[in-house]
Amino acid sequence: MTLHLYFAKRFLFVFLGILTVFFLFLALLDLIEQLRRFEGDAAFGSVLQLTLLNIPSSLYEMMPLIVILSSIGVFLTLARSSELVVARAAGRSGLLCIAGPAVVALLIGVVSVAAFNPIVAATSKQYSELSEKLENGGRNVLSIGAEGLWLRQGDDEGQTVIHAARSSPLATTLFDVSFLAYDNENGPFRRITARSAKLQDGVWQMFGVKIWDLGLGGNPEANATNYISYELSSTLTAEGIRDRFGKPSSVSIWNMPSFIAGLETAGFSAIRYAVWLNMELSRPVFLLSLVLVGAAFTMRHTRLGNTGISVLTAVLVGFGLYYIRNFAQILGENGQINMILAAWIPPIASSFLALGIILHREDG
Repeated sequence: MTLHLYFAKRFLFVFLGILTVFFLFLALLDLIEQLRRFEGDAAFGSVLQLTLLNIPSSLYEMMPLIVILSSIGVFLTLARSSELVVARAAGRSGLLCIAGPAVVALLIGVVSVAAFNPIVAATSKQYSELSEKLENGGRNVLSIGAEGLWLRQGDDEGQTVIHAARSSPLATTLFDVSFLAYDNENGPFRRITARSAKLQDGVWQMFGVKIWDLGLGGNPEANATNYISYELSSTLTAEGIRDRFGKPSSVSIWNMPSFIAGLETAGFSAIRYAVWLNMELSRPVFLLSLVLVGAAFTMRHTRLGNTGISVLTAVLVGFGLYYIRNFAQILGENGQINMILAAWIPPIASSFLALGIILHREDG
């Protein structure tokens, strides 16, 4: 147990060191990018806040790279100091030497999904809101809940709040929809309800329409008019509406089941988010497989030579497994394969691949 704890601590310290280096590197790059993006249109404090809000998401995405580099670093150090040779001479097999770092990697995956993921979701959401505010004043907003779909569009003249009971999967058509237009100075001045509204070429094409003019005074119902069809200009686009859902990473894994239910109730396809949920649940296993990959190629003694080739091979195999996992995620989102298979087969297969290489080398 003492030896397991020793190897586990070595891996944890290397992991924290590489994580710190990546944090500082990403902070510098992102700060420069944000300064270039706004070019003096935003205060330095706001730009710095954007950078700090964006770093957790970047670190979370790069966690597999950090883990495999930590694995390579630890096992290379242990090989160079002959500690692995001593451990094997004492009767420990290679697999037992990997147990400590493997357990730590598994725990890192669990903690990152259970604790770091909600942090990333919160910071990503705040980053999107602050970025939207700095770019266009936050005029366009989307929200989905049990009561339906809410949108807000606006221009320099005013804002329009849109509510729909449900939507088409591609977010191009809204059903049982109402529009409430606000003047910048005088408040609400018009309400429109429609049986359906389709967004096309910057215009809401509505059918089964009733319009109340709220700025005339008196009884709005007496002055209400009905139309078979009606057109209303819009600053929104179908792509913009879908983009305002944000990335799945902007939703905490703990809130994802209810978010998926809300999407399906509103009429949207939630398969992208369901696949992402399963991918997150399988993340600890994938990080474990990367530790095994790093160990498989770097546990050999450095006196045997070709250390650089072994390190390069481990990194390339790790990247290859990472891209295979992303490719499987894309296939799952497109419905080409089952979402459970897309999320769990790549990390499990990666683990067995690495274990096979380790056992082959151990048995000679």
